[in-house]
Amino acid sequence: MIKPIVRDAFFLNQKSEEATWADLAVAQDLEDTLKANRERCVGMAANMIGYRKRIIIVATGFADLIMINPVITEKSGPYETEEGCLSLPGVRKTTRYNKITVRYLDKKFAEHTQSFSGYIAQIIQHECDHLQGILI
Repeated sequence: MIKPIVRDAFFLNQKSEEATWADLAVAQDLEDTLKANRERCVGMAANMIGYRKRIIIVATGFADLIMINPVITEKSGPYETEEGCLSLPGVRKTTRYNKITVRYLDKKFAEHTQSFSGYIAQIIQHECDHLQGILI
């Protein structure tokens, strides 16, 4: 289901809770909502659509990747950049890392550890910040 985008900073500043099997519908709502906002959005966290659950989606260019309970376990190559957010107006400066390794669960709750670099790594970091209640 396509959900409205949350713009309430108080809600967005709260840490998200661990996701479980019972939260799989949230992943589908993220997929539907990203698809509806694709022209202006490359990733989303569940709190952006009203769920304080540790689930994100990232548009990788060839497929949308759902990550349940993602944890960045390694990062290297810090750089300064500017980012926008669908939940907030404007653009803000932030520090990101060029290469990251992420441990996460897929929609079947199979565990993965995968490395990402460049723009995809940046998107993942932005969405993982959302899960921690961090707004750029």
